[in-house]
Amino acid sequence: MRIVPFGAAREVTGSCHLLLAEGQRVLLDCGMFQGREEAKNHGPFGFNPKEVDAVVLTHAHLDHVGRLPKLFREGYRGPVYATWATGLLMRLILEDALKVMEEPFFGAEDVEEALNHLRPLEYGEWLRIGELTLTLGQAGHLPGSAFLVVQGEGKTLVYSGDLGNREKEVLPNPSPPPKADLVLAEGTYGDRPHRPYRETVAEFLAILGETLARGGKVFIPSFAVERAQEILYVLYTHGHRLPQAPIVLDSPLAERVLSLYPSLVRYFSGEVQAHFLAGRNPFRPKNLEVTETVEASKALNHAPGPMVVIAGSGMLTGGRILHHLKHGLADPKNALVFVGYQPGGGLGATIIARPPAVRILGEEVPLRASVHTLGGFSGHAGQDELLDWLQGQPRVILVHGEEEKLLELGKLLALRGQEVGLARLGEGVGV
Repeated sequence: MRIVPFGAAREVTGSCHLLLAEGQRVLLDCGMFQGREEAKNHGPFGFNPKEVDAVVLTHAHLDHVGRLPKLFREGYRGPVYATWATGLLMRLILEDALKVMEEPFFGAEDVEEALNHLRPLEYGEWLRIGELTLTLGQAGHLPGSAFLVVQGEGKTLVYSGDLGNREKEVLPNPSPPPKADLVLAEGTYGDRPHRPYRETVAEFLAILGETLARGGKVFIPSFAVERAQEILYVLYTHGHRLPQAPIVLDSPLAERVLSLYPSLVRYFSGEVQAHFLAGRNPFRPKNLEVTETVEASKALNHAPGPMVVIAGSGMLTGGRILHHLKHGLADPKNALVFVGYQPGGGLGATIIARPPAVRILGEEVPLRASVHTLGGFSGHAGQDELLDWLQGQPRVILVHGEEEKLLELGKLLALRGQEVGLARLGEGVGV
């Protein structure tokens, strides 16, 4: 049994790992490269898609499913196994990606072909692929997200996918993995634990309370899948503590995801399920307004505060949030609240450094609004959670993380006597 990484090796995007065992070739995730590595999406996979026997997906984020249509474009015609929730979310995410890509490397027909080959597989259900057996465990990262357990040739491999932050309230906690001969584990936040979630929520509510009380607007750049809905959940459960103000969801994709949530109730935490069972949708606070059109989005720039605006993109790489910041950052009554990762060199990182002005959409904008960064909303496990999840595993290969973060996590694993290595692109590892 061997596993060969073809993405997310010493980087965060492009998760794609080819498992070779029992005469089978099984692809674990097929993600898109994002950011600086985007050009790789147009290059070859590093293996022949026509020779792959099956694809298994851990969750619906673009960096784990975004090259699946390309796989079909290049000749793959086998099954794609994923939870039902992953399949539903993946359709929205792939269709949206196709709309916004400047240089598409697949078409709408490839998306449909991929979706037509979906085969649902739920937690704890065993799948046979030839002589290989495979099952899914709860990863707690997205509705329907999973880690994989593969058995064959007398060996057990665990692939973490992306593990969720166990302090958060919307999703179940990640389940512990079985003992394995090798764990292929993510290390996105391998260098640090997260701030406690309750402290993060308390600070978030304090910022909103102060800004709304002075008639300001709160701008929240947010990922359309999971993060936007989580912020809405916090506003639903704690909104009674805030001054009355409209909460505007200005993201068509986030609204489409939100519309799916009532059909995904069984994938949420017990707390969220209890709300739905009582006839309440805890992702729709009472003051929620949804912008349907570009015109309605633009009108928000001229509407008076107080107001909360949740808009994409979460990393300020495009989207409606840029127009809101262009019109709103010069007003000291307003606040910008980052609830997600901001990559170095990006607009978000520039704003966090607090220069007197920033360039947005070709215009110099004075930076007078308050700026806040809240790391505790992360959807990934922190360093302490990763160490707990990997406890007792004799051998670990780290993927899905910047090299310095993986090295930090690797040092701590090695101090516990665990054998640890960092994946290299295209370099096979024996299980």
